[in-house]
Amino acid sequence: MARRCDVCGKEKVYGNKVTFSNRKGNRSWSPNIRRVRAVVNGSTKRINVCTRCLRSGYVERAL
Repeated sequence: MARRCDVCGKEKVYGNKVTFSNRKGNRSWSPNIRRVRAVVNGSTKRINVCTRCLRSGYVERAL
């Protein structure tokens, strides 16, 4: 599944893991993506949406 929100475009970001001794290593953060049925342009589609967009009400769920 694509780890990208179809509403806001949020996707995986990269950075450093920093240990107590201040050594750096690579790590990544993935958004919390859910595949939901939503109303898009009057029809029902399955889209990948982050939970932030779901919680904020940017997506109209199709029941």
